[in-house]
Amino acid sequence: MTENSENTLKIARQGFEHFTQGLATGEWQAFLDMLTEDFTFWFPTGKFQGLNVGKERAREFFQYVSASFPSGITINLDRLTSNETTVIFEFHDEGILFGQPYKNRVAVSFDVCGDKICGYREYFGSDGKSSLLTTD
Repeated sequence: MTENSENTLKIARQGFEHFTQGLATGEWQAFLDMLTEDFTFWFPTGKFQGLNVGKERAREFFQYVSASFPSGITINLDRLTSNETTVIFEFHDEGILFGQPYKNRVAVSFDVCGDKICGYREYFGSDGKSSLLTTD
């Protein structure tokens, strides 16, 4: 493993730790602090479908996620894959979405630029109710 890929993995793991804490508690500041100002994220459905740009847009998105899961989401990591600039976390999660039981399999990809996360992509949908945030 090269020094660059070790740094990428270190930053992404720290970011994922803050990300899972945000999902569990609704407290996103530690994760948001790790994002670049020009952070981009891609989400597959709903109000934030497609490409989104900027740290403030990310703040809106993660607050929306927390409002949709007021009791938080529990995550269990299944697999991690990485290269020089990107780390993919595959996990299964569960919680209560809009008052209904929710379970899913998810993959999130973090792009790392230096000591910050500059990109995020999310893919989901195989276990049970996978209508995450599809209402506008």
